[in-house]
Amino acid sequence: MAQQDYYKNPTDEQRHQLFLDSLYEEGRVEDYQNILELLSPPPDIFQYAPPGALKNKHIGIIGGGLAGMSAAYELRKLGADITIFEAEKERIGGRVYTYYFERGKKQLYGELGAFRIPVSHETTWHYINLFHLDTESLFAPAANNFIYAHDTRIRRSREGEAVTEKLYPLYDLTDFEKSTPWNKLNDYAMGTMLYSLTPKQRTEILKILPEYSVEYSDITKLSTRRVFEMLGLSQGAISLISGVDPFTGALLDFSHDEVMNGIYTQDFLNTYRITGGTVNLPLAFHQSLMDSDPPEFRLPSYILGKVDWKSGCIVDGISKASHAQKVQLRYNKMKGRDYVEAFDYVICAIPFSTLREIDISPFFSNQKMQAIKELSYCDAQKTLFLCKTRFWEEDAYYGEMNGGISFTDLPIQSILYPPDHLRCEAYEDCSYKDPGVMTASYNLEQDAWRLSNQNQDRRILLIKRNVEEVHGLPPGFLDPLVHSYKTAHWNNEQWFRGAFAVSGPGQKLNFAYTNSQSEYNSRVFFAGEHISTKQGWLQGALYTGKAAANQLAMQL
Repeated sequence: MAQQDYYKNPTDEQRHQLFLDSLYEEGRVEDYQNILELLSPPPDIFQYAPPGALKNKHIGIIGGGLAGMSAAYELRKLGADITIFEAEKERIGGRVYTYYFERGKKQLYGELGAFRIPVSHETTWHYINLFHLDTESLFAPAANNFIYAHDTRIRRSREGEAVTEKLYPLYDLTDFEKSTPWNKLNDYAMGTMLYSLTPKQRTEILKILPEYSVEYSDITKLSTRRVFEMLGLSQGAISLISGVDPFTGALLDFSHDEVMNGIYTQDFLNTYRITGGTVNLPLAFHQSLMDSDPPEFRLPSYILGKVDWKSGCIVDGISKASHAQKVQLRYNKMKGRDYVEAFDYVICAIPFSTLREIDISPFFSNQKMQAIKELSYCDAQKTLFLCKTRFWEEDAYYGEMNGGISFTDLPIQSILYPPDHLRCEAYEDCSYKDPGVMTASYNLEQDAWRLSNQNQDRRILLIKRNVEEVHGLPPGFLDPLVHSYKTAHWNNEQWFRGAFAVSGPGQKLNFAYTNSQSEYNSRVFFAGEHISTKQGWLQGALYTGKAAANQLAMQL
């Protein structure tokens, strides 16, 4: 893997070099230019319409997450007056959810939503650079994390020797599997389908098209479990993979395209985070939208449209206006009466999981309505522990870790360790005796709802015991160390009802192109990670927001 020498605020050139180096190590530098081009932000909106082209036009945006905010940011350049309807009243950010344990202080925090930023996600970096946000690497050169599977604890390593030596004997593997080192067996399972495609065919992973090549289409129709079985992997090997990589295990029955997508753009290598909390990105958008003369725009302030942010407002109806070429939105303020407002254009930037219950009259296209009903969403749960000391950093059998992630086949699935001590120059600045915030559990799908659907005391107790087991600690060790905690269960988050979209077998072929198309004679447009080829990532939300703004501008 490429060494990350650029710990803070990498330039575009530095990011690109990191990405190119890691592709070189995988033997597919031919993908480099294709990936960067496909993940780059859509063209500037002025390529489709001049400044002021939307003066005196009123645009409604349903959803104030990153997709809605990026769309508003771009449309404001054309002079549109914009109303953003955001159901969440208590915070800004949508699926970006930074939680600070001490009010008014930003040192002790964790991320309950999206936060990782791969170096290849060009649209995300476009907006990070636009708002001059600081970033820092999540690469942990001395992570020394655990894998705890089948009641066996090993340390993670790049080559995976401990998996081969300690875990292989615990699973019912074939002779071929037993004789294949873990890193090669894992590459065979995860990468064979990706490498079966030509570089040109691989670009379809990041494209939304009416039709795809037969070779790529056939793979997207297969679940990851089915792919593993077609490759001749035994059920024992599938169990091993699921234990060592519980996120893959949680998503076995979804389209294998999800696995290929992450490997293709190296989403889990060379990742960064926004310093001080990912929420700084949506907060920067919000500040800009509320500013009558934001510094990011190099335009006279009189050209810019005005933005009305309506928090705590729930849209429950979308309809065509009978008297004009307008779209009506019906909304309410929780307990108040209904209001109806007409707009020249509307951008729908809420997940299909909540759009499903909105009254749509007349219906959108048949296939769009089917997608709203059918598109799969992944559940996820995250629990943060504020610990009085960083036991994981202690020089002890249960510690010696700095940053990184541990994996387990227990219900918690994974433990994430804070990266804020990665580059300490002096021991006294970064003692294990300092308080710290660990993500004590980040899990997906069935484990997420099984762990979450019990009372709080029982859930936190189970997470403590699981963390202790992963680290080899005696039961009760964490009881005096955990000072506070916070959980987000995304299926139970009222305005989301799912962590992120994830395609079932064949769903990209059936719905991706339809989902990206406008409705009501190009008066209603759609944005959000679920519309994108980067579902579950900041990249998907930001790209589709900017793209929806451009789609609208093309109508002028």
